[in-house]
Amino acid sequence: MAAFALASTVLAGVAHARDQIRIVGSSTVFPYTQAVAEQYAASTGNAAPVVESTGTGGGMKIFCQGVGEDQADLTGASRAMKKSEFEACAKNGVVDVTEIQLGYDGLSIAVSRANDFDWDLTEAQIFNALAAEVEKDGQVVANPYKTWSEIDPSLPDVAIQVFGPPPTSGTRDAFVELTMHEGCATFPVLKALEGDRKNEVCSRMRQDGPFIEAGENDNLIVQRIEADPNALGIFGYSFLYENSDKLKAVKVEGIEPTFETIADFSYDIARPIFIYIKNAHRGVIPGMNEFIAEYVSDAALGPDGYLAERGLTPLSDDLRKEMQDRATGSVKMDQPQS
Repeated sequence: MAAFALASTVLAGVAHARDQIRIVGSSTVFPYTQAVAEQYAASTGNAAPVVESTGTGGGMKIFCQGVGEDQADLTGASRAMKKSEFEACAKNGVVDVTEIQLGYDGLSIAVSRANDFDWDLTEAQIFNALAAEVEKDGQVVANPYKTWSEIDPSLPDVAIQVFGPPPTSGTRDAFVELTMHEGCATFPVLKALEGDRKNEVCSRMRQDGPFIEAGENDNLIVQRIEADPNALGIFGYSFLYENSDKLKAVKVEGIEPTFETIADFSYDIARPIFIYIKNAHRGVIPGMNEFIAEYVSDAALGPDGYLAERGLTPLSDDLRKEMQDRATGSVKMDQPQS
């Protein structure tokens, strides 16, 4: 109660001290939030929210720092909030949070359209290209592969060069879980590993050059692979969709990412994306409720909404209605299980 009273006191003067909503979080969610911010500003005449691309993990740290005028109001995430993040929020007085699933996003592997090879990679091939350690001749060894053709003779005889997100990114977390772990499980020696050692081998990306961490700005990855026809990049589907004149998708297990294959999960690397709302700031930060209403509106999240035009794979009608009710009702989320 003391923490809540302090938060209320701190927030009492916020309306006069800050007239812009502050949003942090995932680079994947960033373009959607930016689009909603622009629509909100245009329709209300209010100042556009400040939207920062900090990565999912970085956004959670900022969001969970506390309640008050100098704290973020919402954060975007390309994975669900972790139990440890929920606990960090609670420790700092952020005890009333609403979780909203926005839709689905496919993790795309893309290449420049100047590259004329018909790329189709298995999860095992992706693992062998990007893992720090791989299985070779029945042993776990440091990754020796320098070219794609060394992994499979049917692949191009060019150096492996893949630009991807850093460890603070939810896209990185999802890629490791959905692709690297699945690829790892196809190798019998790696599959037989146990405990921390198995998690380390199946999760750790190589750091000897072929995998390049390109920061939280996915547009930078787009620029890098556009400039180098032999380089591949990893980012959310929206960035591929918006740059389809310059880039093309790499198929994974024979499936290309599209709205349909992401929605029905036939494309293996698909995940839900979220925003998290700090309810203590609602009704205090000017326009926050109106911004949230715009974000969850049919005009934004619906199958014909303006976020679908930017690459968001929409929720079903029933689930979208559930999220709208959750948002307008400020429904407090439960503690995550992991």
